[in-house]
Order: sequence, then structure tokens, then C-alpha cells
Amino acid sequence: MRKIINGLNKIWQDGIFMQVIEKIEVFVSKILSIAMVIVIAVAIIDLSANLIKQLFSTNYGEFNTVLFKIFGLFLNILIALEILENITAYLRKHVVQVELVIVTSLIAISRKIIILDLNKVDGIDIIGLGTGVLALSISYWIIRASNTKN
Repeated sequence: MRKIINGLNKIWQDGIFMQVIEKIEVFVSKILSIAMVIVIAVAIIDLSANLIKQLFSTNYGEFNTVLFKIFGLFLNILIALEILENITAYLRKHVVQVELVIVTSLIAISRKIIILDLNKVDGIDIIGLGTGVLALSISYWIIRASNTKN
């Protein structure tokens, strides 16, 4: 019984405990990477099927409305790739790179703005999106400037 307690005490020491936590973080990151690759593959298949279907079934003059949906699907894949880049950057350096997170957020808000149906939103929604883009742009600029100095 004493050996078990000594073993548990050893695990709870700061250095060993942090190593265990780091291994768990790496394991979870690898699982997330695999899951994201699957999500990207399925999204590409969905985009391809949707694109082929829309190209051959849309009447002349109606493709403009379908185009925004297709742009949204493209940007979904781009966002998924950025998230995968965030995960792999974490696996490489064991640090969350704030610059990548901000860029991913900017892409996500840009996607929302691109596919936004102006007939279905209020002015406050547009102001909110604009404020979000401004805040993220300023944040990106600040982080970029501080990284350049270092």
C-alpha cells in the first residue's frame, strides 16, 4: 500500500504531472488533427457535388444566387484549413499562436459578410460585424507589429 501511495505522490509532483498533461494535450491535438482532415475531405466532396449539381441544374440568370452559397462552401473549407493549421502549429511549438487564431476569425467573419443576405438582417447586425472586423484587424495589426519587433 505504501508503494502505491509513493507512486501516486510521484505522479503528483509538478514536473511529472506537467509531462502527463503535455502528453494528453498532444494526444488530443493529434485526434483533433485527424478529425479536421476528415471534416475537410467531406467538405471538399460536398463542395464538388454541390458545384457540379448547381452548374448543370441552375437556369440561366439564376447562378448569381447560387454563387454566394458556393463561396460560403469554399470559405468553410478555408476556415477548416486554418483551424487545422492552428492545431498543427500547436503540435509543432506547443504554443497557441494568437496571430493564426485572429486570421481564422477574420476569415470566418469575412465569410459571414460575403454570404450575408442584406434583406434578412438588421442594421445593428451589420454594425456588429463591422465592429468585429475592425477589432480583429486592430488586434492583428498589434500582434503583427509586436512580432516584427521581436
